[in-house]
Amino acid sequence: MAARIGAKFWLFLVLVPALAIVGGVSVLAWRQTVPAAKAEFVPTPRFIGVKTPLTVVLRAAKGGLVSTELRLVQGQGRVVLANLAFTGAPAEQRLDLTVDGRATGLREGQAVLEVRARDTYWRLLRVDDRPVLTLPVTLDFTPPTLEVLGSTRYLARGGGGLIALRARGASRVGVNAGGVFFPAVPAGAEGSGAMVAMLALPWDLPAGATVSVLAQDEAGNTVTRGVAAEIKARRFPSDTVELKEEFLRQKVAELLPEKANAGPAELIPAFLRINRDQRKAADQTKRELASRSQPRPLWEGVFVQPRNTKVFSNFAETRSYRYEGREVDVQVHLGIDLASSRHSPVPAANSGVVIFAAPLTIYGNTVVLDHGWGLQTLYAHLSSIAVKEGDTVQKGQELGRTGTTGLAVGDHLHYEVLIHGIPVTPLEWWDGRWIRDHIGRPLRDASLPAVMAGAAPSSEDDDRGAARRRRGARSR
Repeated sequence: MAARIGAKFWLFLVLVPALAIVGGVSVLAWRQTVPAAKAEFVPTPRFIGVKTPLTVVLRAAKGGLVSTELRLVQGQGRVVLANLAFTGAPAEQRLDLTVDGRATGLREGQAVLEVRARDTYWRLLRVDDRPVLTLPVTLDFTPPTLEVLGSTRYLARGGGGLIALRARGASRVGVNAGGVFFPAVPAGAEGSGAMVAMLALPWDLPAGATVSVLAQDEAGNTVTRGVAAEIKARRFPSDTVELKEEFLRQKVAELLPEKANAGPAELIPAFLRINRDQRKAADQTKRELASRSQPRPLWEGVFVQPRNTKVFSNFAETRSYRYEGREVDVQVHLGIDLASSRHSPVPAANSGVVIFAAPLTIYGNTVVLDHGWGLQTLYAHLSSIAVKEGDTVQKGQELGRTGTTGLAVGDHLHYEVLIHGIPVTPLEWWDGRWIRDHIGRPLRDASLPAVMAGAAPSSEDDDRGAARRRRGARSR
């Protein structure tokens, strides 16, 4: 009996430590399989230039992050771009930095980005100096070439223009005007590097704003050139809109159906949602439509004003909305209102492609034509639409009929000219001489054919356009 008890005791003394050792080894082996921290570039860079932004997102599989190091390796050369320690051991960390590749002392050509990261999770064996991410990149410190070939010399607030340029080795080319970027598109013979950019100066362009051209390559190397241009100030009109309860009820029911039965105290708040929020939503849609413009001109000659129409509300008119003797809102009218007989035909101002034909918040039933190079025209408050998205239309072709849909007081056509989504005065585009001088001349200076932008109007266009501009300027 004693012998059996002794045998069990010794078995216990041997087995329990053995199981403990096996269990411990298993735990250690399992902990060793937990992956190290992960790293991801957002977005993934292909080049490093003289000023390249990099964003690295680090994530710990277990525990938290302790530190990270970002290196640039080329052959035997190694440059530390960032070396950071983190407080609080976060599970995820974002690292933003801008790399000056030229300052690293490495040469242009192939290199590798390496990311190292350390976490708090305990493992028996640690190899913290091993990269958790490697990424091949190209070092490129040579900026693109950029040359201004021709430009509109006289610009005005609320107006447009064109700049022709030549760029080589660039992935992004365009014009900065008053802080707004206007992309350039290829023009002329293939491989010539010639490009054109239509630009617009907002009606509220700050005083002292400048115009410049820019070319940037995939490495972020950028070159800019100033453009000599005289920017003319313009004064814009103001007006008052008296709101009536009947009008408010009608438009709230149309544009904000959930408030169709609003009580008297709810009418103005509902109107403000329409006049402010829906107006902003329409502006956003116009900017989105601008991104779909054709990279070639579709128009020809002067833009036409519908026959037998009169301008009764001008471009960039500041409107004070009043109700029961008090001002309730102020907005800027960024088009021209044209009055004619009820349900009059609405002609296309010039040739183009329909890129929008549907209700558009405060504009009601709306058609937007794309004329290429970022130039578009908008026709709003229509009672009916006669075209559909994707249709190719000719100058003068009927797009629909005037009406009162949207936030319209009475039957009329609201008409806008947009350059990359920014409204400009239509009076310029009704004037053949203006098109010849402001669009055609920069193209001729660049040895690009003016007819490619419809910028060679006939003398009849000149006369008709000038007359319309004078008539429009007199009308209020």
